[in-house]
Amino acid sequence: MRQIKGKTKETNKQKKERKKEFLENKKYVFTLVLPTLIAIFFFIFIYIYFRTRPKYIPE
Repeated sequence: MRQIKGKTKETNKQKKERKKEFLENKKYVFTLVLPTLIAIFFFIFIYIYFRTRPKYIPE
């Protein structure tokens, strides 16, 4: 059996499915990944802030 050289052509149905998956992945990034990263950086910032601020020493 002979194999076709080069890239196989994509059907319209496959193209629509690929575009739909891409949009779903993009939506997933904005709804889950970015807020998670923002929260992680926020907690790191708070931790560093509290560890480096000067301590109150009563006289």
